[in-house]
Amino acid sequence: MTDPGRLPENIAYFARALRDAGLPVGPGSVLDALAAVEAARVGNKADFYWTLHAVFVKKHEHHEIFDQAFRIFWRRRAFMDKLIATLSPKSPSSPDPDAKKPDAGALRVAQSLFKTGKEPEPPKEEKVEISARLTVSEREILRGKDFAQMTADEIAKARALVARMAMPDDRIPTRRFTASPLGSRIDPRRTFRNSMRGGGGLIDLARREPALKHPPVVALCDISGSMAEYTRLFLHFLHALTDSRRRVHTFLFGTRLNNVTRALKSRDPDEALARCSRQVQDWSGGTRISTCLHEFNLHWSRRVLGQGAVVLLFTDGLERDGAEDLAGEADRLHRSCRKLVWLNPLLRFDGFEPRAAGIRALLPHVDEFRPIHNLSSMETLVRALSKERSAETDPRRLLRRVA
Repeated sequence: MTDPGRLPENIAYFARALRDAGLPVGPGSVLDALAAVEAARVGNKADFYWTLHAVFVKKHEHHEIFDQAFRIFWRRRAFMDKLIATLSPKSPSSPDPDAKKPDAGALRVAQSLFKTGKEPEPPKEEKVEISARLTVSEREILRGKDFAQMTADEIAKARALVARMAMPDDRIPTRRFTASPLGSRIDPRRTFRNSMRGGGGLIDLARREPALKHPPVVALCDISGSMAEYTRLFLHFLHALTDSRRRVHTFLFGTRLNNVTRALKSRDPDEALARCSRQVQDWSGGTRISTCLHEFNLHWSRRVLGQGAVVLLFTDGLERDGAEDLAGEADRLHRSCRKLVWLNPLLRFDGFEPRAAGIRALLPHVDEFRPIHNLSSMETLVRALSKERSAETDPRRLLRRVA
């Protein structure tokens, strides 16, 4: 039998890096990977890549993290060929001059690989001084940091902050009435009923006022490759919103439309997002906004857009199939709801201008145009849903700028 050298150790370090980057990789997966590599008898780098991919990647959104980690960890081509041929005991570490600019999520991949680059040292006893100023400063930095540039630890902290975020108080009056001692209207039935209980000698006027109720919230979230990192954390916000009220409907779209409302009703946020991932087949794929909006308008709008519903359209507006029909579908969606709010991560750039055809087709048919790329913008959205429309978020000012 050929001596495997340090290949099992290198695979174990690679699995640890994936776990630190956010993938659910345990000791059982490491043993499965070693058995798969031995059974497959891989002959080149591509075979080795897909063998480990089949073991470690369980969800669509994990593919990008695995791909970046594999390219960084098993970097040198000549070494990779030697490793497969002779099961070399050495791990690659030289830089790649042809490496491209890091994609979203590359920061936590690099950080997790850096943690595995050194042997673990025994813990040292240190005196830790807690500073309130430092805590506030770190929280402010986290609130302003872009979702796509967060590390795995920062994403976990952001999820906790989203779960504790105060949800909007956007209740609106309905046609129904409820009893209120300070109401402006007299309730004849309750007045006569209370009077008869006392024999009719004393008439105590009972009053009522319009009942307040949260309007339905319908979220249409883009899960294409350019939006996946932002949508994943926005789903945590929608899960917290779903947990605090009943009428929240969530749809994910890339190349097709998926209703994940029931999946987000799970009490555990991680389980809710896992169910969403299993239900969606085109995560981090292309974008067909017009087709998906047409499907929503045709099959779902009359079911979920009643009683003054608010629609949150979460997309960058970069349409792949052309924008010929997008304006018509956006106009129909706008007419079917009380308010249409477009949340676009591209607004994080100061010099943003609506040059793309898809963005120009959508802007005339939305009520508000807001950025959504960090916790601060998410908190601003919560406050915005609790009050009326502001002039700062009027999308028509952008159209006048480039007209």
